[in-house]
Amino acid sequence: MPRARKDRRHRAREATLQILYHWEVGRTDVDRAARTFFEQQWPDTEAPSEPLQTFASALSRDTVARLAEIDALIAGTAERWRPERMAVIDRLILRMAVCELLRDPETPPAVVINEALELARTFSTEEAVKFINGMLDGIRKKIETR
Repeated sequence: MPRARKDRRHRAREATLQILYHWEVGRTDVDRAARTFFEQQWPDTEAPSEPLQTFASALSRDTVARLAEIDALIAGTAERWRPERMAVIDRLILRMAVCELLRDPETPPAVVINEALELARTFSTEEAVKFINGMLDGIRKKIETR
């Protein structure tokens, strides 16, 4: 799908994933990772919109801030897999989707999960798509019964 046709929220989630990847692999501050991404690595000729930057930066920051709670949900749902043993991209997709499920109850869980699956299709493997789908469905159920 051409970038111009992608939903702005989807573009913001792609940016969030890339910011989190830079944070994780580069071992840098999440705000610095966001600035670097938007100033130096944004793939389009047009600058990203302010709402896109705000959404992606906030979701990145919130994901990092809630990491202990998020990783506990992931570890409690995964059988014999700790988050740090998962592939980096898969772990980051799970983390950001779980964060969004926790912080944005007005966003339907199906939307959050579908967005995560689209990211997995773009950046990971079909096996990862199945894994992430099962994980997020289990985590969604745990969150709903809290």
